[in-house]
Amino acid sequence: MVDAQQNVKKDRPVFRNIGLAQLIKYRLPWAGKVSILHRISGAALFLMLPFLLYLLDQSLASEMSYQKFQAITGHVLVKIILLGLIWSFLHHFCAGIRYLLLDLEIGVEKADANRSAIFVFFLGLALTAIVGLKLFGLY
Repeated sequence: MVDAQQNVKKDRPVFRNIGLAQLIKYRLPWAGKVSILHRISGAALFLMLPFLLYLLDQSLASEMSYQKFQAITGHVLVKIILLGLIWSFLHHFCAGIRYLLLDLEIGVEKADANRSAIFVFFLGLALTAIVGLKLFGLY
């Protein structure tokens, strides 16, 4: 009887979490990629909120502080950080609308959900590119 129980335990499959080495090879569906990026963008917006509030304060307090704001935002590194925050906001916003529609059971079929995830991903990138061109003074 004990041998039968041990054989049953041995024959059961073992499920483990994905390791770091396997993570590169793992093919995540578009909906999963958009979900992870939604979390990352939300965390980035939350963590950078003090910086954004500081910039807002500098832009509104006085004429001198506005000149300081312009000096800060004139650096290329700050513009790159702002571009990342712009992407974070636009992706988080678009993905949030997608999730609201999914909560309303619109587009929950596998093909529709995949299409909407791809659309949200590329829409966020396209909107970021448009705003980024303005940020870097190209139009």
